Amino acid sequence: MIKGVIFDMDGVLVHSEPFIMEAAMKMFAEHGWHVEPEDFIPFVGAGENRYVGGPAEKYGYPIDIERDKARTYEIYAEIVKGRLQPLPGVREFIAKCREKGLKLAVASSADKIKVLINLNEVGLPVETFDTIVNGLDVVHKKPDPEIFLTAARQLGLDPSECLVVEDAVNGVAAAKAAGSKCLALTTSFTPDDLADADWIAPDLAQVPDEALEW
Repeated sequence: MIKGVIFDMDGVLVHSEPFIMEAAMKMFAEHGWHVEPEDFIPFVGAGENRYVGGPAEKYGYPIDIERDKARTYEIYAEIVKGRLQPLPGVREFIAKCREKGLKLAVASSADKIKVLINLNEVGLPVETFDTIVNGLDVVHKKPDPEIFLTAARQLGLDPSECLVVEDAVNGVAAAKAAGSKCLALTTSFTPDDLADADWIAPDLAQVPDEALEW
C-alpha cells in the first residue's frame, strides 16, 4: 500500500538542465576554457562533480572541482532568478499527495546547494517535504538504488511502500532496484525508453489515478 512519494528533482519538479549548463559554460569561459553544450550530455543526472568534471577531463583542463563547482553554483543562482518555473501539475500533485496523508521526499543526484536554489526559486520551501536527499548524501549514484533506499529510510517507510517519480532511464532502474513502484514522466526520454516504469505520464498534471491508489 502506498504511504510515500519520492520525487527526483530535474525533469520532475523543475527543468533546470539548460541553466546549469549555461552556468558551467560561463565558469569555463572565465578560465578561458571552451566547451561545447553537447560535452555535458553524458553526465546529466550523474551529480555535479561529473557534470562539471567530465567536460574538463575531455579537454584536459586543470579543474579544481570544489572551487569551480562553487563558482558554477554562484553563477547558476543568479541566472535562474525569475526564469525557473515548476513543471506542469507540480503544486497540484503535491497537494493531492498531502490530502491522501502521504509522506513526501526529494531524492536528487544534484548537490544540496542546487536543490535548495531550485526549490526556493520555484516557491517550494523545504518544509513542503518530509526529507530531502541530495547527491552528497550517497556514495553510489543512479542506477544504483542507494538514494531511494536512503529517502525511504528517512521517511520511516519500506521502499515497497513508496512511489518514485522519475524522468530518466537510470532513475527508473534505480527505483525498481529499490523495490519501489515508479511513475515515469516523459519530460526527458520517450515512453519506450521508460518502459520499465509502472506508470508513464507526460507530466504531473496528467498522472493516472491508480499511481496514487495502490
